[in-house]
Amino acid sequence: MTSLKFRRITDVLALILALSLAIVYLVPIYMTVITSLKAPEEISFMTAWQLPSEINWQGYAAALQKFAPSLKNSFMLAISATLISAVMGSLNGFVLSKYPIPGVNVMMPLIVFGMFIPYQSILVPLFQFMQKTGLYGGLPGLILVHVVYGLPITTLLFRSFYQEIPDELLGAASIDGADFFGIFRYLILPLSGPPFLVVSIWQFTQIWNEFLFAVTLARPNAQPITVALANLAGGQAVSWNLPMAGSILAALPTVVIYVLLGRYFVRGLLAGALKG
Repeated sequence: MTSLKFRRITDVLALILALSLAIVYLVPIYMTVITSLKAPEEISFMTAWQLPSEINWQGYAAALQKFAPSLKNSFMLAISATLISAVMGSLNGFVLSKYPIPGVNVMMPLIVFGMFIPYQSILVPLFQFMQKTGLYGGLPGLILVHVVYGLPITTLLFRSFYQEIPDELLGAASIDGADFFGIFRYLILPLSGPPFLVVSIWQFTQIWNEFLFAVTLARPNAQPITVALANLAGGQAVSWNLPMAGSILAALPTVVIYVLLGRYFVRGLLAGALKG
């Protein structure tokens, strides 16, 4: 009886803690949404918590017009870098999991180590490299950086998944006359839905939200939405409904992706993307 009472108390305390953390997490979102829907003259510190007296969509219209080029850059950057890194990661994972490469047990930890290299530690040599190769300032160079930085995690995820595929399937395909690309295209790719989904969601989110490379390696006409928002918020006179509306527009793509595909993301992880 005592243990049952203690369990109920702990359940209630856990529920209270969870609700408290949820409120703390949702307060900034609430403030962002209601501020974005207010007219500029209605925004003040004293009325920050109050709902708008009248919903004003002008902030979103102005944000969409002002940030349209940056949103376009973000989509081009995130989609291109995600697709390229996913395809290259799948090829790397296939080779490293199914072919007897000498030193693979040493090579793979070195590849994974690339995930833990801080951006700041390689920023200066990377900047110099981009300048010397003529890639500095544009989207192609920024895409290349994100592809290279994304290869360790994509290679790891695909390799872990492909290790679960029986070698007998590859042997049977080889006996039937399929070459490397034939096996990869007709056998491996049809089985690669879960890891491709996991990698795509992960990479798209990381690239979309990245700021440091975007602000240092791209000129203003190629900078994504994260830099545009930071530049706007750094001004002296800001109509706060505009950056708030812009931040919501910037967050929508990743939110929509996780709302629509979140369950498949978890299934992809459980299907073997993080095994081994």
